Amino acid sequence: MRILSIDGGGIRGIIPGQVLVALEQKLQKLSGDPNKRIADVFDLVAGTSTGGILTCLYLCPNGADPPRPRFSAENAVELYLQHGDNIFDVSVFRSIVSVGGLAEEKYSVAPLEQVIQKYLGDVTLSQLLKPCLITAYDITRRKAVFFNSADRGPGRDFYLRSVARATSAAPTYFEPANIESLDRTVLPLIDGGVFANNPAMCACVEAFGFDESLTVADIRLLSLGTGATDVAYHYSEVKHWGKIEWAMPMFDILMSGASETVDYQMELLFQSVGRQAQYLRIQPNLADYPGVDSAMDNASEGNMTALQKVGQAAADAADRELEEFAGALLKV
Repeated sequence: MRILSIDGGGIRGIIPGQVLVALEQKLQKLSGDPNKRIADVFDLVAGTSTGGILTCLYLCPNGADPPRPRFSAENAVELYLQHGDNIFDVSVFRSIVSVGGLAEEKYSVAPLEQVIQKYLGDVTLSQLLKPCLITAYDITRRKAVFFNSADRGPGRDFYLRSVARATSAAPTYFEPANIESLDRTVLPLIDGGVFANNPAMCACVEAFGFDESLTVADIRLLSLGTGATDVAYHYSEVKHWGKIEWAMPMFDILMSGASETVDYQMELLFQSVGRQAQYLRIQPNLADYPGVDSAMDNASEGNMTALQKVGQAAADAADRELEEFAGALLKV
């Protein structure tokens, strides 16, 4: 079972996106097939928030040739580079009305929905090329939601654009998503990053549902982060903070902490069966890259270019591991 897992992180999705550009190039070189795609070599792709959007792109079928992926890894990164500044654009009027994101969501969701519609159209979850696991959270029923293209039960099939909208509905950034399944089941959802910013463990457990005989030793998992934040919070600064001051830092801390915890768990899990090489986590430390803003919504041209360079540098730093991983993916 070959699994790809992609963390949440807003515009920082450029980082794992660029790592996957490098992986796709290696797959093409090793296989001798210039059309080899990410969807060809993974049996399950999991994503949260920006990772969920990337998951939708990699597994989206080509309308003209349905068995094949519509987008390459480079196409996925281009979505961010071409539309990121529009998605995370806040007018002076909205900034005043929302009080910088304190009184209501910081950004209008319209540009995001337009981009998602442009890329995903009317493709449905059930039409994806491979099984997926995309996270969101139901704020009314108070339960985690996992979108799985292999689940054909009642109320489980949605337009892919609705799934992408739901998984990326980050509190304080965008308003919650109120999406409707193909059979009219309505779900009020927010970003899955509130409980599974790193969906690797969720994906691993999901894999066991495909085959009861499957064990950890049978899994090969590539987990991609969106960069460890370089923002430090000092005691002298935060000791008298209240709800307003803690709002944004707490969201950042919860997501980072959850991602690190899952990485720790996955390492121990694979070590326990002596298969450490079958788990690869790539998570660059943004503090090592001066000039990069770790904010999830800094989509200035300069910062997006910098994030792309971080992704390439992370791929270069893990070049040997990625090469071996690519080779192992192709052997199955």
